[in-house]
Amino acid sequence: MAAPEPTLETDRLILRPPTAEDFDPWAAFAADEEAMRHLGGVQARSVAWRGICTVTGAWAIRGHSMFSVIEKATGRWVGRLGPWQPADWPGTEVGWGLSRDVWGQGYATEGASAAIDYVFDVLGWSEVIHCIDPANVNSQNVAKRLGSAWLRQDRMPAPFSDQVCDIWGQSREQWRARAKA
Repeated sequence: MAAPEPTLETDRLILRPPTAEDFDPWAAFAADEEAMRHLGGVQARSVAWRGICTVTGAWAIRGHSMFSVIEKATGRWVGRLGPWQPADWPGTEVGWGLSRDVWGQGYATEGASAAIDYVFDVLGWSEVIHCIDPANVNSQNVAKRLGSAWLRQDRMPAPFSDQVCDIWGQSREQWRARAKA
């Protein structure tokens, strides 16, 4: 099945809306305890199915959502990242979650940079945030590499309202000034 548009490309990644072929690696990612430690915990295959369908449905309803991250060199699905703004979310987020076997290779920063360009240039967002578990030092470091700063703490919307997250982010003007520098 061909991926619907839009498709973004970086030096090493292809970012495109999820397709049915992404489900098995998506479910494997969702079942990985370490990968899901700061993303709500391990998910059963049936819950992962609802997750991929939610992301895919958001493309149809909102016109944007997280992209599947495809490694150019191998054609493998290695994660999901990009715009995320469900109902009652604390802001206009670009988030990321990558398979553990590609951690430390700079894919989160590379892919999120392309996604941030997309949300500012195409979607017209004025701010981007990243909702990060306070204990997730790796994602805090990605946010810093992107030029984002800690803004505040907030609670996630139901059914996760018992969870507190750190909100990192920056304005479109800050992003563009950093790109020019």
